[in-house]
Amino acid sequence: MDNFSTQNDGSLPSLNIHASYSSDDGGGGGGGGGGGSNRTPKFFDRFYDSSSDDDFCPSSTPAAPSTSDGVENAGRRLDYMIQFLERKLSSPDHDRTRALPEFVGKGGGTGLFKVPARAAVHPGRPPSLEVRPHPLRETQIGCFLRSVVCSESQLWAGQECGIRVWNFADLYGSSSGAGGVVRSGDEETAPFCESVHTSAAICLVVDEATRVVWSGHKDGEVRAWKMDQRLGDDPFTECLSWQAHRTPVLSLVMTSYGDLWSGSEGGVIKIWPWESIGKGFSLMTEEMPMAALLVERSFIDLRSQLTVNGVLASDVKYMISDNCRGKVWSAGHHSFALWDARTRELLKVFNVDGQIENQVDISAQDSAFDDEWKTKFVSASKKDKLQASFSFLQRSRNAIMGAADAVRRVAAKGPFGDDSRRTEALVMTIDGMIWTGCTSGLLVQWDGQGNRLQDFHYHSFAVQCFCTFGSRIWIGYVSGTVQVLDLEGNLLGGWVAHDSPVISMTSGAGYVFTLDNYGGIRGWSTTSPGPLDSILRSELAGKEFLYTRLEKLKILAATWNVGQGRASHDSLISWLGSAASDAGIIVVGLQEVEMGAGFLAMSAAKETVGLEGSSLGQWWLDMIGRTLDEGSMFERVGSRQLAGLLIAVWVRNNVKAYVGDVDAAAVPCGFGYAIGNKGAVGLRMRVYNRVMCFVNCHFAAHLEAVNRRNADFDHVYRTMIFSRPSNLSNATAASVSSAVQMLRSTNSVEGTLELSEADMVVFLGDFNYRLDGISYDEARDFVSQRCFDWLKERDQLRAEMEAGNVFQGMREAVIRFPPTYKFERHQAGLAGYDSGEKKRIPAWCDRILYRDSRRAAVAECSLECPVVSSVTQYEACMDVTDSDHKPVRCIFSVDIARVDESVRRQEFGEIIRSNKRIRHTLEELCKIPDTIVSTNNIILQNQDTSILRITNKSGKYEALFEIICEGQSTVKDGGLASDHQPRGSFGFPHWLEVNTASAIIKPNRVAEVAVHHEEFQTLEEFVDGIPQNSWCEDSRDKEVILMVKIGGKFSTETRDHRIRVRYCFANKKTPIDSKSNSHGQTQGTVLHRSDIQRLSGSSDVVAHLRDMHSSLCSSNDSVQKSIRE
Repeated sequence: MDNFSTQNDGSLPSLNIHASYSSDDGGGGGGGGGGGSNRTPKFFDRFYDSSSDDDFCPSSTPAAPSTSDGVENAGRRLDYMIQFLERKLSSPDHDRTRALPEFVGKGGGTGLFKVPARAAVHPGRPPSLEVRPHPLRETQIGCFLRSVVCSESQLWAGQECGIRVWNFADLYGSSSGAGGVVRSGDEETAPFCESVHTSAAICLVVDEATRVVWSGHKDGEVRAWKMDQRLGDDPFTECLSWQAHRTPVLSLVMTSYGDLWSGSEGGVIKIWPWESIGKGFSLMTEEMPMAALLVERSFIDLRSQLTVNGVLASDVKYMISDNCRGKVWSAGHHSFALWDARTRELLKVFNVDGQIENQVDISAQDSAFDDEWKTKFVSASKKDKLQASFSFLQRSRNAIMGAADAVRRVAAKGPFGDDSRRTEALVMTIDGMIWTGCTSGLLVQWDGQGNRLQDFHYHSFAVQCFCTFGSRIWIGYVSGTVQVLDLEGNLLGGWVAHDSPVISMTSGAGYVFTLDNYGGIRGWSTTSPGPLDSILRSELAGKEFLYTRLEKLKILAATWNVGQGRASHDSLISWLGSAASDAGIIVVGLQEVEMGAGFLAMSAAKETVGLEGSSLGQWWLDMIGRTLDEGSMFERVGSRQLAGLLIAVWVRNNVKAYVGDVDAAAVPCGFGYAIGNKGAVGLRMRVYNRVMCFVNCHFAAHLEAVNRRNADFDHVYRTMIFSRPSNLSNATAASVSSAVQMLRSTNSVEGTLELSEADMVVFLGDFNYRLDGISYDEARDFVSQRCFDWLKERDQLRAEMEAGNVFQGMREAVIRFPPTYKFERHQAGLAGYDSGEKKRIPAWCDRILYRDSRRAAVAECSLECPVVSSVTQYEACMDVTDSDHKPVRCIFSVDIARVDESVRRQEFGEIIRSNKRIRHTLEELCKIPDTIVSTNNIILQNQDTSILRITNKSGKYEALFEIICEGQSTVKDGGLASDHQPRGSFGFPHWLEVNTASAIIKPNRVAEVAVHHEEFQTLEEFVDGIPQNSWCEDSRDKEVILMVKIGGKFSTETRDHRIRVRYCFANKKTPIDSKSNSHGQTQGTVLHRSDIQRLSGSSDVVAHLRDMHSSLCSSNDSVQKSIRE
């Protein structure tokens, strides 16, 4: 090996520019290891030439799109530029010239009624790379993404139907779908490939050493997927799989010794030794069934080895490997277990407060139990029956102890437990600290021994996931918020990253990728928040015209108080049929579908258990659907009923692909805000990636109840919270913790409301506002003369909107139709107004109002003002006589500006590649400090410890280091070692301990790492969880190559130093009893700091090692001779 120090570039489409840092206080290397190579930095490394084993050959530019993709994307850009110029130069379109005049309520520019801010680049968060733009929830049924993880060159995602993978080199590319077929929900997703269909993939873990990604599945299987396989149009398959558990695999982790650990329900933890996995990988493809059986039967069941009082009875939701100390953490919601990764022993069990749990003395109890059992039954039982009986009784005892512990916990914490303290996420940072996140939003820092250090609380919603990069901690919350902390727990920044819970995060290629609950993936610069954000935001905003796409849509909104009656088919045709001809979306709101004290009481009771709807409500839905030719022309996408209130939305088939994420809400306003005789029901949906809300209201009745009606509106506006409607309950998303059920409003803590965050809100219904200061006869006279302007001056709603008391900032088209209340049923014409004893004064009770994205009366549709609407029709159907109210309808002509995410993603990549300010900023942020490693060869013998020193020569930058094991080899008779084979995840062999294996080195400081030999000659082979064989490890000398990977604070590259560590046996061991004491210590020969020699090349290293090997053998022979004498 000619060079022990290399720079690892990787095949990354990196946001970072990686550069080496050289200062006046030194450079180059020191000791045997040197300071690493000083390769000229390459910018935006994309891929490498696999024909070179030693040096990567990165490209300096992003991967170029294919010719067809380039032509298509250029055409789309040209179309958008032409649209932009037409908007600037042309006169208003025909719909705008036909728009009706509007009245605008006061008070809409401030507070809760302020129009939400929009921009080409979101103003409230750093610019992001849209790897997978938010897919509509309805398109993801059965294929929701659940987790993400990064390898060196790929982004992997586990989904409900298999595995999905993106190559970093393609992240800025245009959409192509899986296998060249673009599926619904992935129209603008970066190019990806998918696996064959499997059960839901719950967890993922990367093993760079063997170049595989492991996945744990709902059906209990563990699968391995090759990273380097050629990904094409056909679904790729796993290279190894086996049945690991009978229940879902909830967690996976690769330890610092290369073993694979899996956790499942009921506290089951199994270890799959690297020795078996390695043998499985060594078999040929046609021998894979044999490999699967070999690995499947090799497991070590930790729960069968020992039991802790109740801890191992809870689901193993999370596991992390503490590679710094050679430990493994496993966790449920309320407790933790700390394991030794090398010996696989349980070290500690503690709860969320850091208090040690009651631990059973397994060794003593098992010994007494075994002796009693053998005395009674060993003579009459065979070995297999004995083991089965042991297993059965032990499981029974464990179950009883677990139940007792559950009772103890309930007694201590109350009947409902303490859900706010539940652990929802777990991560380890580069400095060796462990961080956990709770349902309450609490962040807890622990040391590596399981001692609780300090708490932090920056957000009141549940933590869902963590990610670490360099010296920063990223936190994802159920509210969709992401926060960034430093290692001391200081909050550096935070923003709303997604509209739904952030359920998984991972880092790679200079990004932190966040996955939301419905499958959207965004990449955030690892430097965010930082100086790069403002530059990217400005550059992207300046190219808005290249990726802005305009859509036009007609919306028909219709309201009718049906007075507990039923409508004829002709009435529905008159009301909806004629107006629906060119509408893309139809919204219908009904009031008083069904009333009566008994019905209202039953409706309230059903609401408390999550039930809604009625047979009469269903009749209305069916009749309207028939009128609209539902099935062939339209599809109903959502509905919600609260007592007598009913709202439903139908979407034309050619628009359906752009409408989804339908959520429903209900707010009762009757009888102390508890009964639904008055109140509102609403539907929220995403239309062309813009949020629209439709709210059907029925407010307090009677002339004098103006203030009560105002209060009803205010209550609805402030408290309406949307969730998935019960009739769409099968459209479940990816599994999220129980904390999601506690989420009531994503932004309520920050003081914003769901309706106020929509791009367009339409209120329709029987608002019940009357006419003031006019008699019944006067009103009838003005109506008959069609003097509506004078009547409108008496309109309570208009007066209250003018005063800013209700519907603040809302718009209503000019009213040119007679008052719609109150009529005698089945009497046509204006003569049908109420002529009974009460003679109720005619009034415009039934209204339709709206608010779009405009802040001024006139505004052009753009990404800053993405929804601009006008009313082209606003009328009542006076010929319909089925109720005492007339139905009203309103047609909106809506312009919607949306982002073509595929084009913007390419523009994002172009900016990263070519912008000089960004390149300079990244060069400064991503420098790798120069370091010195004290030696490049170590010899250990009989539990020796050698101290490895790593010096950070920079006086300005922190150095981050990690030590891995590139591989192990057996030393041959000539003292040479070659063909070093890595263990899983570059794990250490069991005879070697490295402490500390990762840390941060302050400027001008030295880190000391203990490299220690630990006796581990006895190996056990497990079959079906039971130890079968025990033999001595090969007693020949061993050699490993340790790699010290040095990085900067934000760099994705590392400068690598390689160190040979050779273990020389003092004498040849004979087979030993596994129960014998093997902890005796013998002083061996170690290369101490003063022994370091300058070695110029690999030949010097080999010669030096051969000399030391001969010297050690002679010394050992002398020792043995003196002992015999």
